[in-house]
Amino acid sequence: MPTIALNTALLCLLLLKTIAFSSDSFIFNGFHGANLSLNGVAEITSGGLLRLTNTTKRRKGHAFIPTPLRLNKSSSFSTTFIFAIVSEDIDVGGHGIAFVLSPTTALRGSSDAQYLGLLNSTNNGDPSNHVGAVELDTMFNPSFADIDDNHVGIDVNSLKSVESNTAGYHLNNGTFRNLTLISGDPMKLWVEYDGINMNLNVTLSPITATKPEVPLLSKSINLSEFVVESMYVGFSSSTGSMQTSHYILGWSFKLNGKAEDLDLSKLPSLPRRGPKEKPKVLTIGLPVILSTVTLMAIAVAGTVLWRRKKFAELLEDWEHEYGPHRFSYKDLYRATKGFRERELLGTGGFGRVYRGVLPKDKREVAVKRVSHESRQGMREFVAEIASIGRLRHRNIVQLIGYCRRKGELLLVYDYMPNGSLDRLLFDHRNGLTTLSWSERFRVIRGIASGLLYLHEGWEQRVIHRDVKSSNVLLDGNMNGRLGDFGLARLYDHGTDPQTTHVVGTLGYLAPELSKTGKGTAATDVYAFGAFLLEVVCGRRTIDPELMSMSDGPNLVDWVLDHWRRGTVMETVDKRLGSEYATEEVEMVLKLGIICAHAVARARPSMRQVMQFLDRDVEIPQLSQDYMNVAAGVSHLENLPGFNEFFMSYTSSTSSEKAFSQYATAGESLLSIGR
Repeated sequence: MPTIALNTALLCLLLLKTIAFSSDSFIFNGFHGANLSLNGVAEITSGGLLRLTNTTKRRKGHAFIPTPLRLNKSSSFSTTFIFAIVSEDIDVGGHGIAFVLSPTTALRGSSDAQYLGLLNSTNNGDPSNHVGAVELDTMFNPSFADIDDNHVGIDVNSLKSVESNTAGYHLNNGTFRNLTLISGDPMKLWVEYDGINMNLNVTLSPITATKPEVPLLSKSINLSEFVVESMYVGFSSSTGSMQTSHYILGWSFKLNGKAEDLDLSKLPSLPRRGPKEKPKVLTIGLPVILSTVTLMAIAVAGTVLWRRKKFAELLEDWEHEYGPHRFSYKDLYRATKGFRERELLGTGGFGRVYRGVLPKDKREVAVKRVSHESRQGMREFVAEIASIGRLRHRNIVQLIGYCRRKGELLLVYDYMPNGSLDRLLFDHRNGLTTLSWSERFRVIRGIASGLLYLHEGWEQRVIHRDVKSSNVLLDGNMNGRLGDFGLARLYDHGTDPQTTHVVGTLGYLAPELSKTGKGTAATDVYAFGAFLLEVVCGRRTIDPELMSMSDGPNLVDWVLDHWRRGTVMETVDKRLGSEYATEEVEMVLKLGIICAHAVARARPSMRQVMQFLDRDVEIPQLSQDYMNVAAGVSHLENLPGFNEFFMSYTSSTSSEKAFSQYATAGESLLSIGR
């Protein structure tokens, strides 16, 4: 019995030498017997390693000290840990590791992909997260403004770092030496926060190097602005679709003091990578081997040169401003499986669009190949990068990036799984979904909101010039997003558009374009009016079937003719049956007629359109004379009194008053016209 007691005591002393722990200071030279709060796939291996993730795809792991820290406004802390990221693919790893300060150990709802197991697409950037982290990121993600696929960053409530730098360390002579986070080699990281001076330093080095004098990151930051009094400290990681193990070998922490140095001799060993090396004897057939190697080297060199030529890209001065959003042609080629036909989503006037999956983060994208055999192609490409590349609105298709290579221009967008709106509106084949009225109205309102943002909500006014149903794409929740900015023009607010050649699509072109050639907010509104009628009627703006019902195939004229005769509800898409709100449908038809008015100054602005759709302002009743003018009696602009009337119309602050004035003036103008 005394012998057993003595052995037990010795074992306890050995463990205490390896693991020392209190609520505000601890050191783990390996994790045998460590009391940690683990979830996800995080585990302590039999060898004493803390493994946050294993080689299972799309998994996350968390490891926290179970006792929270008690912090105040001037609290400081120091921590150092040794980590290793071991990937099955030496070129691409999982998403990385984050050292975390969190008000909870249960990060429920966090993503198992690019959010490092910390956050998700809904709460990313939310100040109520109260989460701070130092990320060791091995994936390039443009949506987080990542600088590359091998960096260290400081995160506050978001995966978009407030400070970041390529992984590496400074030598004492000032030289910067890179480190590859996914090399599988153990590395050491120091995170030190001075609560008095409100400064955070992050330093990285190889495991055997002494601590560099110059930190990798140094950021003035007041952590007390986002942390709460009770915070947990630990690690988080995620793999995404890559088979990667994220290890912590040792960890030391101290609140309001300097963390104790780790004892490298006590740290556990990483698992062996690959098979055990076998001795190689090269004494027989050495000349043959050398010849073979030489031939292989020549073949490889030839292949490399061929591939460089195949994937060669162009870069001009104007592109430097958009450098962070540029993709390599090689990545886009791999993403679309060589632009094969099976990945083709559609073909338009400005090129072919392919579905793709980015090789690094497995994000689904749409890649548009734009022909630029002419100067016009180049201008369209530059316009789209310069406009949509900087626009941010939930109803505008997000441009992720671009690439330029020889005779090819490529644009990379968010992938819209439900395709373009025109396919669901006009393709009546069996098996295709029929959009309900509520879905159609949500799309209408979304596109109106997007156009209002383009016309008034951004730093410049953007005239789209090609609003139509085929340029409205539907995301996974059937929300409408306006895309294809190849014809877009940007103007400073308060300036007049310049005359240019007429562009757009027949059926959506405002009448004044043939005379002025100027794309304006009013011409966008006209196209939006035609779009409204398409959505309600389920017919194209130019529909040959209308020839037998009216004087021509123009949808706007056909609906207007039905409105005059009091039969406008007969124009509603028959596939809707009776499942719609009659008053709402009638309101949208009326709004379509007003927006597609033959006279530009009679059309509402997109702000007024939103007021009508939201029922903040009622659309006034339209008189018969208003209908006659709306039908295209454009020569009235030359009649006496017309300009004076429209001056009063555009200066009116009440939409209802304006339209009633229009009806009265229209009556006298039509009398003059006769």
